[in-house]
Amino acid sequence: MVKLVISGCNGHMGKAVARVAADYPDVSIVAGFDVDTRQLDGYPVYASPADFTGDADVIVDFSSPEALQGLLEYGISKRVPLVLCTTGYSPEQIMDIENAASQIPVFRSGNMSLGINLLANLVRKACAVLGGAFDVEIVERHHKRKVDAPSGTALMLANAASSSLPYDSEIIFERQSRRKPRDSREIGVSAIRGGSIVGDHEVIFAGQDEVIELKHSAASRDIFATGAISASKFMANVGKPGLYDMSAVLT
Repeated sequence: MVKLVISGCNGHMGKAVARVAADYPDVSIVAGFDVDTRQLDGYPVYASPADFTGDADVIVDFSSPEALQGLLEYGISKRVPLVLCTTGYSPEQIMDIENAASQIPVFRSGNMSLGINLLANLVRKACAVLGGAFDVEIVERHHKRKVDAPSGTALMLANAASSSLPYDSEIIFERQSRRKPRDSREIGVSAIRGGSIVGDHEVIFAGQDEVIELKHSAASRDIFATGAISASKFMANVGKPGLYDMSAVLT
């Protein structure tokens, strides 16, 4: 039985993880961390990881970047693997995550969906084949409550594209101040926020007289929760420190 703790348990994604986890007989939610300490799903909720004294096999985090330090400190001190699903980390926080991964197993992904991770692989293949003959643009759409832009998934896709292009690319987030034609080495990333859009990501390859588009649309948060549970079950059985992602889970 995997003893799971949900960080950000009373948020939209934390509730989705709890709901999906109920379908897994080998997963038990033993606690939650949240600034809102109401007990909504039958397990104790703590304002800080430091307040939790029980046993846990893995912590899955869908909270905010502000919670990272406490999670890293707890994971390192208790030797508990972490599944970090939160986006919007600063460069300094990413360095902190990498340092923690030298001591404990840490999973981090910009998106927990199987389909998105397949899309990233397709983007790599497309860029390897198309080379510099096609311009790459990424458009992401999310609900109006999402605070970070661009999304972690958009950055994940941009990095996937960059890794397979035959040149050093530059990721461009806005062109308002760039009064010049598009450079062939750019990867454009545009963010749209509105309504209740769960998450849409589109990668456009624009060539001379032809356009190729790869797109993924999320209809429910449950797809991310399912991926998080799969990652948590995997990480609960990982003993070697290191930084892991969905490619390790899917192999």
